[in-house]
Amino acid sequence: MQIISANIGEPVQIEWRGQQVYTGIFKYEINAPVFLGREDVVNDHVLDRRYHGGADKACYLYSADHYPFWKTKYPDLDWQWGMFGENLTVRGLNESEIHIGDTYQVGEAVVQVAQPRQPCFKLGVRFGNQEVVNDFWSLPYPGVYVRVLQPGKVQKGDEIVLLDQNPDCLSVSQIFSIFRSTPPDRKLIQKAIENQFLAESCRRDIQKILEKR
Repeated sequence: MQIISANIGEPVQIEWRGQQVYTGIFKYEINAPVFLGREDVVNDHVLDRRYHGGADKACYLYSADHYPFWKTKYPDLDWQWGMFGENLTVRGLNESEIHIGDTYQVGEAVVQVAQPRQPCFKLGVRFGNQEVVNDFWSLPYPGVYVRVLQPGKVQKGDEIVLLDQNPDCLSVSQIFSIFRSTPPDRKLIQKAIENQFLAESCRRDIQKILEKR
């Protein structure tokens, strides 16, 4: 895997259901290294820390390999790297081959896979179409949130090198599928809940699925 774009965003004020809110979803490529801190990417703007940033969501990676599909589905957009709010756009990222708890060297940093992205209305705002949120949920392309075990600089062109793999853990795609499965796969849910590397917020959301059913 290789970084092909590093992206950060400035706060943007939007109107949502009659209220003015701020979002950092509008991220764009910068021609400079970024620094991965333990709770966010330095100089990026994480505005709603209930759902973004923090130890388990310090940095978001999305695959450049998925862009052609989305460009076909939404051809009228001004397509640029960072469209999904990702900090790092990565060539060769395949969520079905990446497991929760896998660790990678990326530039000076070491990161660990924590959970898939769970999209909200702000992705629809970025696309100018809320239907993209349903599309995102329906497809196995969630991207990857990582925790930063060793802070450091990363930049375009850096290789992402596997340091430690957890093949017995569920893949990012498998975790994401739990939110879409009807009826829910109880064995998959139980395995997810027992995964020590899964982000706590994601674990709680999965536990709620089990409790509701």
